[in-house]
Amino acid sequence: MKRQYYQGRNVDKAISIEELRQMAQRRLPNFAFEFIEGGAEDEVSLAWNREAFKELRFVPQTLIDTSQRHTRVKLFGHEQASPLVIAPSGHNNIHHRHGDLLLSRAATAAGIPMGVSTLCNTRLETLPKETGGRFWMQLYVFKDKELTLDVVRRADEAGYEALVLTTDSNVYGLREWDRRHFKSPGQLTLKSTLDVLCHPRWLLNVMIPHGVPKLENVIDFFPPEARDTRTATTFIPTLFVPEITWESVDELRKIWPRKLLIKGILSAEDARNAANHGCDGIILTNHGARHLDSVISPIEVLPEVSAAVGDILTIIVDSGFRRGSDIVKAMALGADAVMVGRAPLWGLAAGGEAGVARALHLLQEETHRVLGQIGCPSFAELGPQFLKTGPSHAASNPAPPIPGGSAME
Repeated sequence: MKRQYYQGRNVDKAISIEELRQMAQRRLPNFAFEFIEGGAEDEVSLAWNREAFKELRFVPQTLIDTSQRHTRVKLFGHEQASPLVIAPSGHNNIHHRHGDLLLSRAATAAGIPMGVSTLCNTRLETLPKETGGRFWMQLYVFKDKELTLDVVRRADEAGYEALVLTTDSNVYGLREWDRRHFKSPGQLTLKSTLDVLCHPRWLLNVMIPHGVPKLENVIDFFPPEARDTRTATTFIPTLFVPEITWESVDELRKIWPRKLLIKGILSAEDARNAANHGCDGIILTNHGARHLDSVISPIEVLPEVSAAVGDILTIIVDSGFRRGSDIVKAMALGADAVMVGRAPLWGLAAGGEAGVARALHLLQEETHRVLGQIGCPSFAELGPQFLKTGPSHAASNPAPPIPGGSAME
């Protein structure tokens, strides 16, 4: 029987992230939805990010009193109600007017950190002033060193809790479906233009009267001919430095006074390097499968990385999280927190701040419920003994044992 999903507009009636996703798809023109949705090339890794979670099955413990269970964690000295962090993402104001601000308000209300992209549409100083929440500044290493230093300096002065150096996209990827919406840089095809006109609510919310949202944190460093937003989006890939190395991390460590995280780690060796270069944490990610296709899912390497550096680094993981059960699986394998990107963006597109809040609530509610169902009162008592893997994965691609728990079958 085909599953039935809610078809209305009230985000509070959505009972899953998938329903928020479908609401977002109805509200956004195709080009904007595809910007959230799409993955690189054949989207093999995009699909595998979800399939990898299906390979992990729970082994519940029974007759455990979970009446007082909770999902609280301590992250960089701050206790928070859930292990979630909103991932940094660019161009959020395309999905909803004041998108960056609405995301940050929802994060602050939920008591979790908000990742802010260098390529967001709001000046980085505005968000902490408006909400007073916890903010992590995502950073690329640019060819223009002054641009990189400007972002670091401003984030420091604005009191950002952490600097998140993204290392996995300095050679820019290709999302082919996304590209097909444009006949030339910044110019939609006739079909996509007509589709935009079929979404008047989005037009009135996002494009009228100010047009395409600007990249407020970097635009002043662009050449005059590239400061128009349509042109700027095609100029961005030329900004990145492909020769980024661990020396870049050393330079940032010298000038950044608070927590420093590396986003883009997918091996135990790189995790050890991060520790040796003075980082406070790492984010295991394949960038939501948006840049490199046929790449492993972060959840696959989490056990090995946790065994290598779990006692010295804070380990955060992202890519493919859609359910509270996914979050519990990651925490069982050694994660300290989970970054979510598409889920809150679908909520944003579906219903603004209320939609983001609904996405976070659903993930939190599901996480709390799953802990009770597997007989685990808190994350402090959770471990790999609660998991086994499916035999189909083991037959085709044997996995290493889960440290401290059952073998990956």
